[in-house]
Amino acid sequence: MKVVIVGGVAGGASCAARLRRLDETAEIIMVERGPYVSYANCGLPYHVGGLIEKESSLLVADESTFRNQFAIDVRTRCEAIAISPENKTVDLRNVATGEVTTESYDKLVLSPGAAPIRPPVPGIDLPGIFSVRTVPDARTIRTWIEQGTTEPCGMDTYSGFQTVKRTKRAVVVGGGFIGLEMAENLIHLGLEVTLIQRGNQILTPIDQEMARFGERYLEKHGLRISLNDGLTGFQQAANGSLEVLTQSGKTYPADIVILGIGVKPETDLAKQAGLEIGERGGIRVDDQMRTSKPDIFAVGDAIEVKDFVTGQWSLYALAGPANRQGRIAADVIAGRNSRFRGTQGTAIIGLFGGAIAWTGVSEKVLTRLGDTDFEKIYIYPNSHAGYYPGAKMLAMKVIFRKSDGRILGAQALGLDGVDKRIDAIAMAIQMGATIYDLEEAELCYAPQFGSAKAPVNFAGMVAADVLRGDMPLSHWNNIESGLLLDVRNPEELEIESVPGAVNIPLPELRARLGELPRDQEILVFCRSGQRAYYATRILVQNGFKARNLSGGMMSHSVMLREETVGGTLY
Repeated sequence: MKVVIVGGVAGGASCAARLRRLDETAEIIMVERGPYVSYANCGLPYHVGGLIEKESSLLVADESTFRNQFAIDVRTRCEAIAISPENKTVDLRNVATGEVTTESYDKLVLSPGAAPIRPPVPGIDLPGIFSVRTVPDARTIRTWIEQGTTEPCGMDTYSGFQTVKRTKRAVVVGGGFIGLEMAENLIHLGLEVTLIQRGNQILTPIDQEMARFGERYLEKHGLRISLNDGLTGFQQAANGSLEVLTQSGKTYPADIVILGIGVKPETDLAKQAGLEIGERGGIRVDDQMRTSKPDIFAVGDAIEVKDFVTGQWSLYALAGPANRQGRIAADVIAGRNSRFRGTQGTAIIGLFGGAIAWTGVSEKVLTRLGDTDFEKIYIYPNSHAGYYPGAKMLAMKVIFRKSDGRILGAQALGLDGVDKRIDAIAMAIQMGATIYDLEEAELCYAPQFGSAKAPVNFAGMVAADVLRGDMPLSHWNNIESGLLLDVRNPEELEIESVPGAVNIPLPELRARLGELPRDQEILVFCRSGQRAYYATRILVQNGFKARNLSGGMMSHSVMLREETVGGTLY
């Protein structure tokens, strides 16, 4: 059996290695149009920033590794330019010489990836505007920053001596993974960085109110964020630097521009071969990674996959799913009955020592799909036991079915322990678990690692209280009427308060029930929600109509976009 794999990195390289482990007799050819067959493209921003010093550290496996260890015929700087499914051949072009050869195949695997979006705006090809996809991209950006611009400065007027002006201003276009990671690393290099985002938040997979926490944190670390302002073009200033033009009419000066607008599946080869392309623009595959031509498989960022939670066709440019898809394609080619379950978009990004992570579906996606069978909770637990030094607050949002408690999604932000909480919930989602399962999940505990009532357990308990009717719930963004009851202590109100709210501190509530109306719904809040829960239980059991405003003042500040001290995690 002869297998040709087009593209390396996560999907193609994992497919090649897995196939060799399953079939020692197969003839395997892997072609990659770039110079490196398997590299860590997720590490590129950190190489630009100098955290990963050596370029070689990004190279996961080179040609010699695949040849010597796996007996795979690897051809770098070799581009697949045409496929003939009828003849089962693929045309390959040597990038250096232009020579075209034709290879036959029994099975063909496409792993072309996704290309950075470069919008067709004026000035897009001016020097100093970069995308970040490959190791050479990172090398070019580092060189640009290190060499600076050609604008003269220094004592040239008097002595003829000139120096090169240091690159000091950067504009990043796009608030996704690459945009934010590049912004962080450019700040670490000492640059003044402005991030321009066309939408109303960074990190579009998460909900807007959770993104607000991240935006404040980034601004605290020196990133200037401009939301709701799309790119319209570039122009060169008189001194040779760049000017970034936006829809609002603003002009942002820059010595370097990074495009982090997003990626689009590379499907030209698939279209030429007559493969089915899905409604989202990716190669359509089944759960065994087969395309519409049964002897051609596709994996990685170029394909559409089923969202595990919603069942909708989706695009996920993530290394983990690409790696698993490559393995499944290899299994199927080798005769095994492996199947891809779909993906739930589990992801994390680290920024200035903090982290933002998510899994499953967001509230805004459910709303867009017209799905109303869900509820959400906000909790703000410590990352580990509060009495042990170094505990940091987490912000967590968990979304679940009202009808049966099935977990649909979760989002978390914080300085410690974000990853393991989302990992636990991600596994729960994949196993079809409910919030009642989170309630009972047995998780490891020691004071420096967590709490006896772990954040994941806590989320399950709060959500279960909601579904059992023990904690009637409401949210700040859909209050229509009712009396606002603040059960915090008076000194807390000096820092932040809600106009029109009645303040009865929790310890005084039982003695002051006569001050509250019984013919009106009472909406109870505190700083993060726990005292409000206690107060709600008191009120409900005393015959009042009461609801807990989920997340208290912590959620109030981000849902209503108000800048309050209590609304910051940092």
